[in-house]
Amino acid sequence: MAYTLKIGEQAPDFNLLGTDNVFHDLSSYSKYKLLIISFTCNHCPYVIGSDETTRKTVEKYNRESMKLICINSNSKNTYEADSFENMQIRMKENKFPWDYLHDESQEIASTYGALKTPHFFVFDSNRLLIYTGRGIDNPRNGAESNINDLENAIDDYFKGKVIEIPVTNPIGCNIKWDGKDAHWMPPAACDLI
Repeated sequence: MAYTLKIGEQAPDFNLLGTDNVFHDLSSYSKYKLLIISFTCNHCPYVIGSDETTRKTVEKYNRESMKLICINSNSKNTYEADSFENMQIRMKENKFPWDYLHDESQEIASTYGALKTPHFFVFDSNRLLIYTGRGIDNPRNGAESNINDLENAIDDYFKGKVIEIPVTNPIGCNIKWDGKDAHWMPPAACDLI
């Protein structure tokens, strides 16, 4: 089995506390035709550099049809900035149009095979994976990005087309695993393409 979910695989369930102080699971989002899960955090320059591009992508589409969930799996013991309290502060300050969930145990990052922050997983109405990888080609400086792979996949889906490019390598910082060096990655983790 590959480390990261493969195209066509079912979205694993989760039950995670959001910055809204409510627990969310997969069924919380059953009304949406498209569900996007992004593994992210508070401090990563690739996340911060691409947040506004991600916001524009989310705001471009009918929010009744599509939902983005961001999940922070980073250990606060590695980066205090990634604590749940700081997640709440970040959401309050930025008013992002997505739910922000805390994967304190890091189990969900492991189950999905999240490699970087950010790492996007896009699921269709049956919650089968149709796209995984980067959002844009220059997440550290979103204003200089030329390719929006996430938006291209969303467009293909809503047009009823096969996703032209279903897999890209995520670009960003690695997940900060508890008790490990800040640059450690699981031995099975590797590039997607």
